Amino acid sequence: MSNQHLNPKRGALTVEEAADFLRVSRATIWRLLQSGALPRARIGGRTVIRLVDAEAFLARAVEVA
Repeated sequence: MSNQHLNPKRGALTVEEAADFLRVSRATIWRLLQSGALPRARIGGRTVIRLVDAEAFLARAVEVA
């Protein structure tokens, strides 16, 4: 999936969409979620990541680099 297909008004990303957005693997997303570095929500049994949280994570990563 390409970032151009993400709908910022939607507000939440699947694990796969978050991986695509951050340009990392799904396994990396799961590690970030399990460590608490990337917040998550559970909706209907599914894990979702708020777009604002993914953007904040990326901003923090840029500040550190």
